[in-house]
Amino acid sequence: MTNAQAEALKGEGNAFFKGGKYAEAIEKYKAATAIDPSIPAYWSNMAACYEKIRNFEGMEEASRSCVKADRNFIKGYFRLATAQKNLNDLEGCNKTLESGLAIQASNADLKKMKKEITELARNEQVAAYCTKANEQMQNGDVGGAYKTLDLASRLDAGNPEIERMMSKVKPKWEKMEKSRRAKISGPELHKEKGDDLYKNAQFETAIEEYTKCIDGLKGAAKQSELALKALANRAACYKQISNFDGTIEDCSAVLEVEPENVKALIRRAQAFEGVERYRFALQDVKMVLSMPYNQVGKVNFDLCNGMQHRLSRTVAQLKSMSSM
Repeated sequence: MTNAQAEALKGEGNAFFKGGKYAEAIEKYKAATAIDPSIPAYWSNMAACYEKIRNFEGMEEASRSCVKADRNFIKGYFRLATAQKNLNDLEGCNKTLESGLAIQASNADLKKMKKEITELARNEQVAAYCTKANEQMQNGDVGGAYKTLDLASRLDAGNPEIERMMSKVKPKWEKMEKSRRAKISGPELHKEKGDDLYKNAQFETAIEEYTKCIDGLKGAAKQSELALKALANRAACYKQISNFDGTIEDCSAVLEVEPENVKALIRRAQAFEGVERYRFALQDVKMVLSMPYNQVGKVNFDLCNGMQHRLSRTVAQLKSMSSM
């Protein structure tokens, strides 16, 4: 039940807001929250005032209090995300939007801002890649610059600045790459041929090249860095063609040497799920989630978090069915 005095203060604040007297309105809303901080509308209205006077720090603080007062009050998430966007806290803004959409997935305002933030973050990342590539070029790191620009072009294909920089870097990189490849042979050459085939989605032919690489490394050399990379990449190919047994075997070989190899754990979990060995899949997913977040990365963490929920439900359902 609302407090009459607090509601009266809210009404006075609303009147000040309509009259454009935002500082006065803020004081009224503050007084209302002092009486009853559990009403999200008081905080939300206060945040709206701060937005009008472009005090986004104040807006962020009021919005956080709004969400704390009622975690189902969607407008609180929108206000908080708006403040974070204007403070250029894109990562925080994105997390706030995701929290709001988890409560109301169809909310048009949150969805629209999520799209805007994703685009802003993409543009920032592209700009950062271009800056890094330029520094690498100046330092003579042609290979590093090429890789950086390749990452940038994946985010923004056709970007004229990326294409301009790539036109300078690519010829130098191709010359260096041709010279480098002329000096390698045997297993390493097969591994690189496999990499090229994988990039072109020629998975079965890539498997043949990775197998030649692995077979060419005898005895203890099978645990070498090159062998582990070939096994990991062959596992990725097997997964692409739904050869889950092959994926499991190669990932297991990698994990014997590198038990915290995130990609191998995730691929094996996905393969275990593909052959309905759900408990084993869940075990691998939990292993990834127990590792440091910065080691796992956001994309892998979110993927495993979703898999954990799905697999846990499946395992529980199977357990329930077996006990009937």
